[in-house]
Amino acid sequence: MNVAIVGCGLIGQKRAKALAGSRLVACADLQPDRAKALASQWPGCDVETHWKHVVERDDVDIVIIAVTHESLAEITLDAISFGKHVLVEKPAARHVEELTPVVAAANEGRSLIRVGFNHRYHRAFRKAREIFESGALGDLMFLRARYGHGGRIGYDKEWRSNPGLSGGGELIDQGVHLIDLSRWFLGDFVQTNGFAHTYYWDMPVDDNAFMTLKTDKNQVAFLHVSCSEWKNLFSFEIYGQKGKLHIEGLGGSYGVERLSHYKMLPQMGPPETTIWEYPMADNSWEIEFSEFIEDIKLQRKPAANLDDAHAVLKIVQNIYKESGYDHHT
Repeated sequence: MNVAIVGCGLIGQKRAKALAGSRLVACADLQPDRAKALASQWPGCDVETHWKHVVERDDVDIVIIAVTHESLAEITLDAISFGKHVLVEKPAARHVEELTPVVAAANEGRSLIRVGFNHRYHRAFRKAREIFESGALGDLMFLRARYGHGGRIGYDKEWRSNPGLSGGGELIDQGVHLIDLSRWFLGDFVQTNGFAHTYYWDMPVDDNAFMTLKTDKNQVAFLHVSCSEWKNLFSFEIYGQKGKLHIEGLGGSYGVERLSHYKMLPQMGPPETTIWEYPMADNSWEIEFSEFIEDIKLQRKPAANLDDAHAVLKIVQNIYKESGYDHHT
């Protein structure tokens, strides 16, 4: 299939390296040099400075949208109007109202839309999902997760700190991954409580967010995201009545990706422990895109879709409202 990438920054570059046998035919970026650098790796790939010029092309089957948050929904909506399949990076929009017309358009058309919740495709999470689906954990009770980094000099001047561009701070950045993963294991949340706050960075968006999300079965996700973590951290613990799974590390500065399975014994006491480590390069981007190609061939609704993005953004918006942030007015 022929692919166009809109947004040739870090994520656009990662996507270009993980096209799973598809061909990059066009890319667009407001910074022409970035688009040219990416296109140079693909013979015959055209460069554009405006996204409309690639979205409207007849030879493009899939559009990957990897731009700042304020343009995600607009470009997705336009791509749908031209019948393109779309992989749009999370969070897919800055707020629920911005995403609603995109959901409506997708439901009316033939385009398939996948939202880039790539963390589902990390090796440790794929293995965790396999164990969960086997029933080895028994009924799930609750989960606890933390995700954070320490920012960098000038972080409070970057686009993520501008609510008009980002729609929020750490909650809408890394927080949406934790919410999505929690929904993936526990299902829909019927009650959401949280608090977002700016503790350290001099910016009008949150640098920490704390959440307690509850399902109709009283299962709880207890989550914390932070960009004042100082030492990069990822930790995701899933508690069932028969054992526990712990995913930690994402590779690189987050440490080696690891899954621990703590299987409860009949006599209780110390559990039977199995640990998998994944020191190799992250292949989540390619696995995710391969599945999207299969979705398209089978005309199957993607596993991570606009409904998921809508549910996640609704939670984010509720917590911002509770916390006195009103980024989308």
